Amino acid sequence: MKVIIVDDDPFVCISLKTILQAEPGIEVCASGNSGEAAVRLYEDMRPDILLMDIQMGDFSGLDAGAEILEKHPEARILFLTTFSDDEYIVRALRIGAKGYLIKQDIETIAPALHSVMSGQSVFGSEIVTRIPKMMERSGSMDLSRYGILEREMDVIKLVAKGLNNKEIAQSLYLSEGTVRNYLSAILDKLSLRDRTQLAVFYYKNMEN
Repeated sequence: MKVIIVDDDPFVCISLKTILQAEPGIEVCASGNSGEAAVRLYEDMRPDILLMDIQMGDFSGLDAGAEILEKHPEARILFLTTFSDDEYIVRALRIGAKGYLIKQDIETIAPALHSVMSGQSVFGSEIVTRIPKMMERSGSMDLSRYGILEREMDVIKLVAKGLNNKEIAQSLYLSEGTVRNYLSAILDKLSLRDRTQLAVFYYKNMEN
């Protein structure tokens, strides 16, 4: 896979390149030090994955990621940062990022790249532990303005709890095909890309 690394610290770029180049199947084809560079490099090189820091001055990694994904929804962007702030996590997922890792977890980066290439979304262990806390702050939610039906709301709640389609089907006494149809309709109504974004939408739009 071809990877571009973007971090405002050149030493971090060099270190990550050294680590990743030692991994079979990974080629670091370029690196940059700003959000502007990320957008330019992606347009020029179209890498398989863009590995990018979040805080990089006025034009952040999140800003760059949003601009890239607006033009190229298929782009695979994996954020690597020292900040595990809830708002960063949510913004990253809402724009369609494939994951969010903490820099200190160096050993997880290469496996995460392979997971993203296989179509998965990835999160560092510290990020995963924050999800239940985000849910705890949630209360009720009215999605009637989006045309969400009561049964669809049941599906949304179970998706937010991390259940897969088979588990949702068993819980609601539905077929897996019906669950897939519900999920497709929900994503279309809410203009979301996938179940990860749906879960984040649920967490952040509850009434406390």
